[in-house]
Amino acid sequence: MNVLNLIGLLSGLALFLYGISLMGDGLSMVAGDKLEKVLYRLTSNPVKGILLGIAVTALIQSSSATSVMAIGFVNSGLMQFNEAVSIILGSIVGTSITGWIVSLSSLDQGEGIMMIFSMTFITGVLAIVGICLYKFSKKPVRTHLGSILLGLAVLMFGMNAMSSSVTPLRENEAFLSLLTRFSNPLLGVLVGIVFTAIIQSSAAAVGILQAISMTGTLSFAETYPIILGIAVGGALPVLLSAMGASLNARRTALVHLIIDIFGALFCGVVFYALNAAHPFSFLNATMNPVRVAALNTVFRIVTVLILTPAINLLGKLACLIMKDEPATEEKAEPGDWDLLDERFLAHPTIAIEQSRIVVCSMAAHVQENLEKALALLPRYTEEGFAEVQDLEEKVDHYEDRIGTYLVKVSSSELTTRQNEDLYRFLHAITDLERISDHATNISENAREIYDKQIELSPDAVREIQVMQSAVEEVLSLALRALTEQDEESAHMVEPLEELIDDLSDEMKHRHIDRLQKGICTLQHGFVFNDLITNFERISDHCSNIAVAMIELEKDSFDTHDYVESLMSRKDEEFDKYFARFKAKYSLD
Repeated sequence: MNVLNLIGLLSGLALFLYGISLMGDGLSMVAGDKLEKVLYRLTSNPVKGILLGIAVTALIQSSSATSVMAIGFVNSGLMQFNEAVSIILGSIVGTSITGWIVSLSSLDQGEGIMMIFSMTFITGVLAIVGICLYKFSKKPVRTHLGSILLGLAVLMFGMNAMSSSVTPLRENEAFLSLLTRFSNPLLGVLVGIVFTAIIQSSAAAVGILQAISMTGTLSFAETYPIILGIAVGGALPVLLSAMGASLNARRTALVHLIIDIFGALFCGVVFYALNAAHPFSFLNATMNPVRVAALNTVFRIVTVLILTPAINLLGKLACLIMKDEPATEEKAEPGDWDLLDERFLAHPTIAIEQSRIVVCSMAAHVQENLEKALALLPRYTEEGFAEVQDLEEKVDHYEDRIGTYLVKVSSSELTTRQNEDLYRFLHAITDLERISDHATNISENAREIYDKQIELSPDAVREIQVMQSAVEEVLSLALRALTEQDEESAHMVEPLEELIDDLSDEMKHRHIDRLQKGICTLQHGFVFNDLITNFERISDHCSNIAVAMIELEKDSFDTHDYVESLMSRKDEEFDKYFARFKAKYSLD
């Protein structure tokens, strides 16, 4: 093999790998939320887990990516260890489907009308149709379909480039001599492991083996041990992905290696033992891409069939190898931080769903913080005040962690809906953090009232209670709109927010009257006005959350158009809700 042949082989490999990636990304985008959410909501049934692992791997064209997703779920506590094992078993079979796609490149060129069935013709058609859809279609689904076709065309072109570059090897005595050595099982397995570990893709390793088989120089005896080694080498990317993860996540990655090693050992020992007892006549059979794909698939199916009944044993073995870690002190941060796993950044649907869960958790902490702060007004305690401060610090952590994670997610290619969810969460966490700040301010107002022994008049206390109830409801409505995608609740927020503004103005006027009559003092007025201001600001931030959701649902979200949006919805629905709240929250 000369330098040009070597460059041809490497360039073909590069195109092959890029084609797999392009095709897998396109398939993932066409499948949309369904693909990853099905995996995300996996039941504990092992058979379903295996079938889902096969389907997902076939679509994203990467067993490593499927296994990494499973590891991420285990790491975040959303999937049980045994459930992840069934997913990994499925991914081991699913990755062999790429070999069948690659085997299409071995179709004969044909002559005359039969040329339309040649791989050159098919690859050209795929490339032309793919680029037209990708460049000129305005619909996302068609664009992603174009990406799939382009990926398939690039994959086929890369395969042809590899096969062309190795064609001269069929007459190279040194190469033929080297191939005969691969019939040594141990050497063949070792070559498969090392080569797959280097290129980080078992599908690509099988593809190169298929390219070599097109020279007609590869026999079954030489192919079989390399296939076994490729399976073992494919576990390396998964092991690397689990570095720094939780103990169970690392165990999940270890199970992938255990499965591959066991499959190689079992199929290797049984096959060569039977061959020793009764030599197989097909050992010298010439391999081609279809036979390589079939051998790879059969080997993987046999491995999975044998190990499926032993899923629990695989888990126990992984636990035996990776023993429980010594008990450590409880984490200072909430456990749901683990949901924001960076392994999910390559899968935006899952990353955004994880973010939604954590945003909902943040919202619950904000609501709890306001409740605790309001509880300090009638009955102040230092313990309660400290709890509010702790919750405020926790909410600040939420904003920082979620915001950082969502910014990373935004660098991925997202669907329209995913972009909407991302921006809704980014805006919401800012408003939620500000609501928590005002809850902290209310707790400080309560401390001032307690320390200075301020006694508000009965009318002032009653008015604060009315306002407090209204603020609690507007927050509840806003959070329901955010966490449950409840558009009706979102539309109810603005009428109540405007009523709270009116209540605020009226309460201030009434308090001035009490000051003039000597019922309240100036010192009372400062605290009273501070409380009203915090209540009003909380309702403003609730309005921001609801308006963001409504505008996104209308596909017209504009961060600079809040005020106009607030005033434009004074219609029958607005008046109906406003009248209802006005009757409910009356100062008289």
